[in-house]
Amino acid sequence: MLIKLSDGRSLPIELHRIKIVQKTELQPIDLRFKKIIEAGCNTFILKSRDVFIDMLTDSGTNAMSDNQLAAMMVADDAYAGSESFFKLQSAIKDVLGFKLVLPVHQGRAAEHLISRVLIKPGDTVIMNYHFTTSKVHVLFAGGMVEELCIDEALNTESIHPFKGNMDIEKLKNSIKNHGREKIAFIRMEATTNLLGGQPFSMDNLKKVKKIAEINKIPLVIDGSLIAENAILIKRREKGFEKKSVETIIHEIMSLADIFYFSGRKSSSSRGGAIATNNKELFDRMAPFLPVFEGFFTYGGMSSKEMEAMAVGIREMADDDVAGTVLDFVQFFVNRCVEEKIPVVTPAGGLACHVDAKKFLSHVPQSEYPAGALAAAMFLVSGVRGMERGTISMERDKDGREVMADIELLRLAVPRRVFTASHIEFAVDRLKWLIKNRHLVHGLKFFEEPPVLRFFVGKLKPVDDWMERLVIKFKKDFGEDA
Repeated sequence: MLIKLSDGRSLPIELHRIKIVQKTELQPIDLRFKKIIEAGCNTFILKSRDVFIDMLTDSGTNAMSDNQLAAMMVADDAYAGSESFFKLQSAIKDVLGFKLVLPVHQGRAAEHLISRVLIKPGDTVIMNYHFTTSKVHVLFAGGMVEELCIDEALNTESIHPFKGNMDIEKLKNSIKNHGREKIAFIRMEATTNLLGGQPFSMDNLKKVKKIAEINKIPLVIDGSLIAENAILIKRREKGFEKKSVETIIHEIMSLADIFYFSGRKSSSSRGGAIATNNKELFDRMAPFLPVFEGFFTYGGMSSKEMEAMAVGIREMADDDVAGTVLDFVQFFVNRCVEEKIPVVTPAGGLACHVDAKKFLSHVPQSEYPAGALAAAMFLVSGVRGMERGTISMERDKDGREVMADIELLRLAVPRRVFTASHIEFAVDRLKWLIKNRHLVHGLKFFEEPPVLRFFVGKLKPVDDWMERLVIKFKKDFGEDA
């Protein structure tokens, strides 16, 4: 909840008590320099022990509630017919409205099964915008991805409330050009991760659904952050102000032929699921679950994870639970705007996204400005964010670099993990970094995997800019800063 203070400022107030804590350590900059170089300037390769504030991702890093932890203690470990699965199934039916459920170990496992069943070689999947793993699974299945986001989506500094919307005219033209029989499915992501956690509107989703229905194309919703999208609809779309989050979620779900999500983001620390009311689609996917995941009543998850997820799904429909992340992201974004740090606006779900192209306008995109900014941010603060730009893209079939539409440093805000002081510290270090941005130069690969290179690829600075940044930082903050 954002509370207005007597001086006019707004402050996010946590609607929970902190009962369990985990110790962290802010290491001196000389050690941080050593660690980021050892990690190939890739924040994914850093060890957790070397990170002060971990804003890499919200995936699997949300704090669980006391009720979730308690539920894990009564888990049924049966391989088949586990009571824990039926609790999960019941929660999905009550909150999301789906009767048919396939449990999976996480969201990308759901993407794998959906792509394997629905995509034929040469098919196209239309998306409001891709996510890294969703795109790779489409490509592996022999399909192609077409992104039909609205033009405003790529304008990082904007007041458009729903930059996750799909362009309806582009959608009509795409179906006409490809032929509806060559469209495997239409995918809408809530919220669009690589656009800065931006939501779609209910009005836009209904228009997409109408076109999909007319053309007999399945509508697939990636709802890993469905509660956040629902709350942003409640806060931004006319006619939804007085509706409950659960009611809005139900309305969104009524439009989906297939819904899938990563429980690592929305409801627990692990797991995921595919859900539908379409028996024909369910029956096509179900046989592959035991092959690639596990039996129908665990699907790659432990029973404890299913218990926690069942509780988490019910909790995420509470305005005060999912709303906590949105309020912290809003606070984070507002503070950056006040300090003239270029970030994606309006604030979305998931994270504060720093516009690396504007922050490091002197660094060419071929030298990965978002990756360089992520490395520099860790160096000066111990804060681990992650690159969401060209490093997160794949090279084309001829090995040429494919430049990302936007270059972002994502600073994730996991649910119920941080306090306002953590945000203030991150903003302060960004403020110092932007004053000294001229010291930051680019990166280049020296170990590059063929796909999803942002996970394990290794890079090095194009020159000795990191050493110069360390010298300047120690001059301003002291030898042990």
